[in-house]
Amino acid sequence: MSEPGPSEDLQDLYDNAPCGYLSLTPDGHIVKINATLLGWLGYSSQDLMDRHVHDFLSFGGKLAFETHLAPLLRLQGFVHEIALDLVDASGEKLPVIANSAERRGAAGEHLFTRMTVFRAVDRRMFERNLMDAKAKAEALAQEEHEATMLREQFIAVLGHDLRNPLAALKAGTGLLRRPSLDDAMRGRVLEEMEASIARANGLISDVMDFARGWLGSGLPVDLLDGAPVREALEQVVMEQRRISDDKTIEVALDLTHSIRCDSRRIAQLAANLLANAVSHGSANQSIRLSASTTPDSFELCVSNSGEPIPEDAQNHLFEPFFRADFSAREKGLGLGLFIVNEIASAHGGSMKVTSDAQETCFTFAMPRATSD
Repeated sequence: MSEPGPSEDLQDLYDNAPCGYLSLTPDGHIVKINATLLGWLGYSSQDLMDRHVHDFLSFGGKLAFETHLAPLLRLQGFVHEIALDLVDASGEKLPVIANSAERRGAAGEHLFTRMTVFRAVDRRMFERNLMDAKAKAEALAQEEHEATMLREQFIAVLGHDLRNPLAALKAGTGLLRRPSLDDAMRGRVLEEMEASIARANGLISDVMDFARGWLGSGLPVDLLDGAPVREALEQVVMEQRRISDDKTIEVALDLTHSIRCDSRRIAQLAANLLANAVSHGSANQSIRLSASTTPDSFELCVSNSGEPIPEDAQNHLFEPFFRADFSAREKGLGLGLFIVNEIASAHGGSMKVTSDAQETCFTFAMPRATSD
């Protein structure tokens, strides 16, 4: 007869199982825990007996226990594959997966909660890495979607706005072919065609500046100590008065200190703000441009009267392609104020807008940054 095989020792199987065992009272206190789980946590049986299960759960583990595991146990009597973080004797987290079931008496009363715990360090790390990768992929997809929308909007707006000056040029060439056109009319047609060309050039310049700013390289500036800002601003005002001869532009320049800046870009900033004021300001009220220096800073303000800019629109004025609906007279790509803001940033400065029933004012401020 063959020798009988070794019999299984159930107590040894409980204590040294390849998983953790834990029994809790209905209010969550430990009444039994196996050696495997004690070894993972670095405690002895005496350390944990009668202590509450919260004592070795992380903050997130306590939340999961109270808001997910315990309610499901009350509802269905068992719970499978709940992810928890235990905290060992050294304070380190131990990721685990827990199954749990209630042990009930003959009358249905809740006697114990039994839990089986499996180490899940690698699995939880894989899951977390997977979640991080998923979040990054979703963020990248959202960025690509926004870029696609922006590109399509860009093309649509550019095509729409370039069509107007091109249509005007086409009409002008048709008029110039008429042999009956007198010299005076021919001169006016040519002036209008030149204005259309200037308009198309302006749109293209805005697009190129936008591309530089949007692609992250920022607008190029040629900073110069003692830049001729006064002359640049006076030239801008003269040009704007010529373009908008029905508008009154009041100017106050108090430039007692030299400035380190790119006067060409400052002139572009002022021109965009003046054009904006002409488009949106009250037809019968003056536009005001002021510029001043202190020992530390340079400030330029362009203000106009008229309908105030809604507060929610003010938060988006310097975004590309933004066209508020507060004025039906608004024209252009919606890049003017974006470029203004890019010029301000390129000089280490900033833009601010205030608007109420009395006045709308755009203010550019930058450090003067020169030694005199």
